[in-house]
Amino acid sequence: MKKYFVLAAAALCSVGFASAAAFDDRPVSVEELPDAARKFIRTHFAGSDVLYAKVDDDLFNNDYKVVFADGVSVEFASNGEWKEVGTRRGVVPAAIVPPVIREQVEKQFPGVRIESIDRDRRGFEVGLSNGLDLKFDRQFNLVDIDD
Repeated sequence: MKKYFVLAAAALCSVGFASAAAFDDRPVSVEELPDAARKFIRTHFAGSDVLYAKVDDDLFNNDYKVVFADGVSVEFASNGEWKEVGTRRGVVPAAIVPPVIREQVEKQFPGVRIESIDRDRRGFEVGLSNGLDLKFDRQFNLVDIDD
């Protein structure tokens, strides 16, 4: 019985160490990003210098993050579609923000910049320069405002 306990403990430890090593961030080059991510960078950040890019190895998929020298960061899903764009007191490129959201922000908050945008299966979250976070559903209806 003691032998089985020792073998089980050893197996659990080896699985734990292997999974900890497998699920880690590692640097990658821009060329190693998925095609959609490279196209997104060429389209929206052509003149920007990449500070670093990394992949977050996960059990089921890989997420990517690219940080530019000007402080802009972009997170990509494993298929290369963007998930999040954030700036440090900058402006998210207008072409990234859906026109309906951009128009609502310009109308309701004139002179306020969009500093970040996240998207997921539920909708969009937009961070504004005045400190507000706006949440939109998939049909671009404003559903929540956080301050």
